[in-house]
Amino acid sequence: MQYAIKKLEKEAWPPLLKQINDPPKQLYFAGRIPDYSQKFLCIVGSRKYTNYGREVVNSIISELRGFPITIVSGLALGIDAIAHRSAIQNNLTAIAVPGSGLDPEAMHPKTNVQLAKEIIDSGGTLLSEYEPSFKATLWSFPLRNRIMAGMCHATLIVEAEQKSGTMITAKLTTEYNRELLAIPGNITSPMSEGPNMFIRLGATLIRSADDVLEALGIGRLNYESIPLRSEEQSFAGLKKYQDCSEKEILILNLLKEPLEKDVLIRKVAKNNISVAEIQTLLTLLELKGHIEEKMGEMRLK
Repeated sequence: MQYAIKKLEKEAWPPLLKQINDPPKQLYFAGRIPDYSQKFLCIVGSRKYTNYGREVVNSIISELRGFPITIVSGLALGIDAIAHRSAIQNNLTAIAVPGSGLDPEAMHPKTNVQLAKEIIDSGGTLLSEYEPSFKATLWSFPLRNRIMAGMCHATLIVEAEQKSGTMITAKLTTEYNRELLAIPGNITSPMSEGPNMFIRLGATLIRSADDVLEALGIGRLNYESIPLRSEEQSFAGLKKYQDCSEKEILILNLLKEPLEKDVLIRKVAKNNISVAEIQTLLTLLELKGHIEEKMGEMRLK
């Protein structure tokens, strides 16, 4: 299995990577030069992932489909590989930054060489500061982590023990003044110790793809740029709804006429939104003072 490996000229480096205080001396790449007009989201987590971690990654990435987002990870076993595969499956660009050189003979881990090829074939990129034939060492992974944290607008921590490479990436993210996002987890699970600790220290708690979009600056509905259907025109100038996500706006549009709660839930669910999430959205809209329930019907306030 072979693919072309080239040196990436400095003018073609990720713009954010040029800003960190310890940038690499050189970069090699295979595949396409990334599209830097997109938002770069680093997703990292434990090699010893749980079913919860896998499901969260797949769910969030599937809901990011269609947005100008590139998924970056480290090609490691576990959450990294899940993030890469999910990006490919959802037609999002994937960038892998392994802790080794990019030559298939040197690639680490060997079990992900095929995944690396799939990333290239899907229009993604392999990126490394190491010579193509360089084989991974204990110190090469922490160094690799600064590239992922440095080149991305935000880093999402899914699952991580308190002593892990993922925690290094998270700390570097904060040092580089990037957005640190974290998935909350079971307080009794060692895999959730890292994310829960960072949330306590101020990382953005992520509950859904909407939270990720908001953190990346593309989650708010832009009333001037998003074309509205004719029945939605009445909301076009209402600034009172600027604190709402796109899913919440969907609910508000459906409530141009009062609806029984179960009817509203069925209508919203047709947009591939789970009943549990709809209940949460309704609660949030009530707390924001946008809707109320009267005589068995949900209506705008």
